[in-house]
Amino acid sequence: MAEDYADIATLRLMTKVEEDDPRHVLLQRALTSASRSIDQTCGRRFWLDPEPVARTYRLAGRTVSEPDGDVLLVDDIGGPDITVRTAGSGDLWSPTTGHETVPDNALAVGRPVTGLLRPGGTWGHGRGRVQVTARFGWPVVPDDIAQAALIQAARLWRRKDSPEGVTGSAEWGVVRLSRRDPDVWNLIEQYVLPGFG
Repeated sequence: MAEDYADIATLRLMTKVEEDDPRHVLLQRALTSASRSIDQTCGRRFWLDPEPVARTYRLAGRTVSEPDGDVLLVDDIGGPDITVRTAGSGDLWSPTTGHETVPDNALAVGRPVTGLLRPGGTWGHGRGRVQVTARFGWPVVPDDIAQAALIQAARLWRRKDSPEGVTGSAEWGVVRLSRRDPDVWNLIEQYVLPGFG
């Protein structure tokens, strides 16, 4: 179940919408849309699975040879309990041990595990498959992502007052809104996976 990246109470303070205001539902929708937009732009999500989930990876194109062994590139893993099994004959899966998480100490500093190292060995041949069971996502929502979600949600909230993407004031005159908020982009840019954004 997807989660929002910021607190609705903080967004209410930013937009001056009271909790008993009927527009509160629209504000919540803006926060959810902003959070999912960040997911799509970054090519990853920052909420953590509530329970472990099994995902299967084909080895072709997902392994990198390092001096100390092969690394299997996986989706972001945010929990410490990781079970790995390799494909055997037919539909049988064999438990695999002896792997290490990459980067080192990722979970301890609030970052996800993005690879599994096989020290001194390989994950197998390119046609093989590996099944990883873990809690996918990030261990905690980064502060930059939470702030970007608040800014983007407030922008979406104000969008109702700028039909056709044009806003204005007596001081500035008419201004066309940019497609991408530069502050939001500045906050999320470092989290974008290569090939996204």
